[in-house]
Amino acid sequence: MNAKILIVDDHPLLREGLKRVIGSEEGLAICGVAGSAREALSLTEATSPDLVVTDLGLPERSGLELIKDLRALHPEILIVVLSMHDEMLYAERAFTAGAKGYVMKETAADHLITAIRAVLKGGVYASAAVTNHLMHSFARGTSERPCLPLKRLTDREMQIFELIGAGKLTQEIGARLGISPRTVDAHRAHIRRKLGLGSAGDLLRYAIRWAEGSSIRSA
Repeated sequence: MNAKILIVDDHPLLREGLKRVIGSEEGLAICGVAGSAREALSLTEATSPDLVVTDLGLPERSGLELIKDLRALHPEILIVVLSMHDEMLYAERAFTAGAKGYVMKETAADHLITAIRAVLKGGVYASAAVTNHLMHSFARGTSERPCLPLKRLTDREMQIFELIGAGKLTQEIGARLGISPRTVDAHRAHIRRKLGLGSAGDLLRYAIRWAEGSSIRSA
């Protein structure tokens, strides 16, 4: 029996590409494609997938929030993240939320298939760099882990920080995430405090520099 796979990504061309790549593999069948967390949850109810492949950068509710929702509502469903987000910062968040695999978008397609098959067999999948990082973190113990500034941010704060780095204004961020501008401003204030930044301008510059560095690392 084929394993049913649900694809979640907000880019139509990528969804179609993933549909072709995964659907052509023996033992795997696409049961649906979704462009948002809300659509993904609806399709999950309708199609009962065995595994969900999701991006993290989704409109309104993030991929991390989707993972948490799926784990709460359908704990039997397996989840693999396919994302362009920096794996050294996001993989641990994804695994903590409930994902079983993390694959960077720029890696070859066969890495994704390898991850899907590993997770379907009851395993987990991450790059060698992430695995090494997590092993060292656990070996040191949680209380002794180095606390990078961005690791102090919640998932929502990190989402807003990324959008600030992409040059989005408060109104745009609120519209994308489905929250009020006032809520965005409150999150901005929390982010500034956690990162030790004195002004909105400092936050903007910090976020842009981080976004540019992340883009270079992903190139």
